Amino acid sequence: MSKKYIATVGMEAHIELRTVSKMFCGCPSDHFAKPPNSQTCPVCLGLPGALPTINKKAIEWTIMIALALKCKISELSKFDRKHYFYPDLPKGYQISQYDEPIGIDGFLETSYGRVGIERVHIEEDTGKLQHKEINGRKITLIDFNRSGVPLVEIVTHPDIHSGLQAKEYCQKLQQIIRTLKVSDCDMEKGSMRLEANVSWGLDWGYKVEVKNLNSFRFVDKAIEYELKRQKEILEKGIIPKQETRGWDEVKNVTVSQRYKETAADYRYFPEPDLPPMKFNHEFIRKLKSNIPELPEDKRKRFIEKYGLRKDYADIIVSNQKLAEVAEKIFIQSKKESLDINNIASILINRKDIKNLNKDEIIKLYKLKKEKITDEDRLSEWVKEAMNLMPKAIDDFKKGKTNSIMALVGKVVQLSKGKADPIITKKILEQRLK
Repeated sequence: MSKKYIATVGMEAHIELRTVSKMFCGCPSDHFAKPPNSQTCPVCLGLPGALPTINKKAIEWTIMIALALKCKISELSKFDRKHYFYPDLPKGYQISQYDEPIGIDGFLETSYGRVGIERVHIEEDTGKLQHKEINGRKITLIDFNRSGVPLVEIVTHPDIHSGLQAKEYCQKLQQIIRTLKVSDCDMEKGSMRLEANVSWGLDWGYKVEVKNLNSFRFVDKAIEYELKRQKEILEKGIIPKQETRGWDEVKNVTVSQRYKETAADYRYFPEPDLPPMKFNHEFIRKLKSNIPELPEDKRKRFIEKYGLRKDYADIIVSNQKLAEVAEKIFIQSKKESLDINNIASILINRKDIKNLNKDEIIKLYKLKKEKITDEDRLSEWVKEAMNLMPKAIDDFKKGKTNSIMALVGKVVQLSKGKADPIITKKILEQRLK
């Protein structure tokens, strides 16, 4: 085997847009937990004679996603019919985009290197199959509420070389789309769905698509498992089958599902019922002006403007609500010449983000700053506390180690609340041992 082993992964992300109506009809697009087949019409059911119309808002939001991913926007874009036969596809084809997608040639930076974005296009979602047992018979039911919901597909080049890089890419993608407020990207509800195309390099002439990746942790685990499985096959002198596999989260393995289709299998041709779309520069410029500050830009600004540590900046910008609150606190802290990184540390360790209060955080910081950490001063109070509480010392020596906290409390009391409890405990442990 003269070919090299190079872990090669491309990601496909499907994002449901939170538009009021579906992609090609007026049915509500919010389908989650609604009664089955309660949000359908002749268009999304694919009934004969029903004609689709384009949801303009979905197109605008797709362009914004493409711009946020540094893509070039096509001046001319069109819809195509993608043919395949599956029960959740009422028309026998899906309205998608093939050779003229909305956005091409973008990128997203990760700490492992740049990931190229091949294309960003819009299509309609499919129905949803429900496998059940009724009266002892295993049957499959179909809910078409999801059918026709606007679905943006984002496809990368095979620039990813590990499960961890794929995980980081997907997390950053989710942050960007949530910042745009065009989708909640909730993986549990299925509004963000991920697939990985995995191989050991393009020269081998195969790739395996892994589906059912409904968490970032599973993205990492599934890719690493699949790379290991394929390498073992290659080392036997066999080329792995080009197929679609699913991730079994219970057994932590990928399982074969079906033969992997190619573009020719889908028999793409232009959608005759929808006109091509033309986008002029002014239309694109206006949409670009509506894009808010993106997480990576915010991260760089926080570091440069406030002197924030890189690891703190990463954590804060990963949560949009936290970043909004943090900015207000940083502005006030800078005015008062407070240590921004100490403030950030308090913010990051707070579990309750919803009720974060600017004044409360700054008060906590000032209280923390006033704590006495000088070991000589603390030792004097430690000595006094030990003289006042001989029983706590006896209990500690008998194995009741929690009694040390009573001594710490006494030191804090003697210092009128100014003694640092962590350093106090450390001094007491040294004395008692």
